[in-house]
Amino acid sequence: MKPLKPSLREKKRYLLVEGKTEDIEKAILEGIGVLGMSKIGLSFIKSNKNSVIKDKKSTIVSINRDSVNFVRASFAIWPEKINVKKISGSIKGLEK
Repeated sequence: MKPLKPSLREKKRYLLVEGKTEDIEKAILEGIGVLGMSKIGLSFIKSNKNSVIKDKKSTIVSINRDSVNFVRASFAIWPEKINVKKISGSIKGLEK
């Protein structure tokens, strides 16, 4: 099987999100719905339990490039506080 051309690959953005992993998933599901959640291609990359703020986790989330605004809007309407600290095109850019 031939590899995909770069123009056909799914372009991802990585978000450094401060909040509980369960809340992140619930906020996106509530804000966008099941169909929207399948379109954004949500995947959790890393979870840091030792965050600067107590009882908060820093998580790296991978989503499609086109759906960044929808995800941020879902976090804004969620009652629990979920902060997007940084957005990058690579994981290495978030770890700096």
